[in-house]
Amino acid sequence: MRPSLLKIALTIAGSDPTGGAGFQADLKTFKAMGVYGLSIPAVLTAQNTRGVSSIHEVSPEFFSDELDMLLKDVTPDAVKTGMLYTSEIVEGLSRRIKERSLKNIVVDPVTVSSTGVSLAKAGTLNAIKRNLFPLARVITPNIHEAYLLSGIEVSNENDMKDVARKLRALGPEEVIITGGHLKDKAMDMLFDGEEFLFLENERLEGEFHGTGCAFSSAIAAGIALGYDVKESAVKAKEFVFNAMKNAIPLGKGMKILNI
Repeated sequence: MRPSLLKIALTIAGSDPTGGAGFQADLKTFKAMGVYGLSIPAVLTAQNTRGVSSIHEVSPEFFSDELDMLLKDVTPDAVKTGMLYTSEIVEGLSRRIKERSLKNIVVDPVTVSSTGVSLAKAGTLNAIKRNLFPLARVITPNIHEAYLLSGIEVSNENDMKDVARKLRALGPEEVIITGGHLKDKAMDMLFDGEEFLFLENERLEGEFHGTGCAFSSAIAAGIALGYDVKESAVKAKEFVFNAMKNAIPLGKGMKILNI
């Protein structure tokens, strides 16, 4: 029997050799937040701080075996999903979430890299909307992903509200739109179905790798620790901001968050 104070979060995401994004960054975030991290790679990438050169799929059969073996032994307090890449992976995951009655699902609907490389095959985004959004405690699309999901371009706060309403109608309990760059602020917005909460901080100059991964995994860690989505989002925003302020110029491209 595990200690009652031990909280566990599971990340199901892509692999990033730099450790700046993907499940490697999620695991670092979990540890920094005081949560024990589990990980299942859903897809492999060849990438560095400059970009992604190729993607290698994990077979649906092996992915299902990964999940089944882990979940028959350990039940996480929260689950974060990132790059899933194929609709088959999404559908297999959603079935097991239902079968195992997993709670506190944080869905980061990853679709494209910072350098413009597609991180989801055709049909995957629709599979995420159809299968995972109704199971989600919260979803955390960035501005571009929110546009792909809703068809609404965001240029102001009212646009963010319209997108959040439309996405919440797809089933998640709460929606957080990230990456709003309005004026000199970096702005995220949370919608719980009734109220809108804007999270702002100073906009930092430069290019940073893995901010979305760290933000969503920090939210999952907060929920695993017993905080609600709002509290978790506030903590995650501060966590990522501090990691960006102390980011590391590891290679020749984007800076890696200092987690």
